[in-house]
Amino acid sequence: MPIPSNFSKPIRLSAKERALSQIQRWIIDGTLQPGEKLMDAELAEALGVSRTPVREALQLLEVQGLVEMHPGKDTRVTAIQKDDILKMYPTLASLHSLAVEQACPHILPEHLEQLREFNRQFAAAIDHGQPYQAMEYDELFHNFLVEMSDNPYISSFSSYLQNHIRRFKYVFLQQPEPSTHSSVQEHAGIIEALERKDSDTAAAIMKQNLLRPMRELYEWISSQNKE
Repeated sequence: MPIPSNFSKPIRLSAKERALSQIQRWIIDGTLQPGEKLMDAELAEALGVSRTPVREALQLLEVQGLVEMHPGKDTRVTAIQKDDILKMYPTLASLHSLAVEQACPHILPEHLEQLREFNRQFAAAIDHGQPYQAMEYDELFHNFLVEMSDNPYISSFSSYLQNHIRRFKYVFLQQPEPSTHSSVQEHAGIIEALERKDSDTAAAIMKQNLLRPMRELYEWISSQNKE
């Protein structure tokens, strides 16, 4: 049988990994609301798996801080605290700014083109009203630079923070387009600075790219709470 050897084999996820990925996504996109009670039997039925992988997934989500488990009582989606925005975004901004500085010497023309493609897809998702896809392309852009920094500590801490920031970003990316298109322009500025090997400018724009939406999101949530 002429089966080629140079093909990409499909990734097979375990039941726990599938449950973890889907429940995490439901928490991020608001399908599962903050404070909502989670029933492992109902989740298992919806996901087509047994209750064991769901329970294991919930335990991992508790470690990530996305759910709260109360033995003998219940398990709930962690509440979103408005003031956490002012703690998480500056920390991530500093990490990603450092990542850009460390990545800059290693950036090649093909890396710049990949960043441009991520940014094109990011802009297209915004234009088509696809906030979740926009968030994913935005993260691909940022995570690519984190990987290029070749610093496992930045990568680890960044991943943890993003699990929480994603929930805020999803709300932010559903806001009017002028605000979110600012991120597209900032990404372009980072790429131009990297092309010039100007690490200081690239790092400064990266920090702005995270602190600006932090301020806008905080103000928006504050205005919503007053209504």
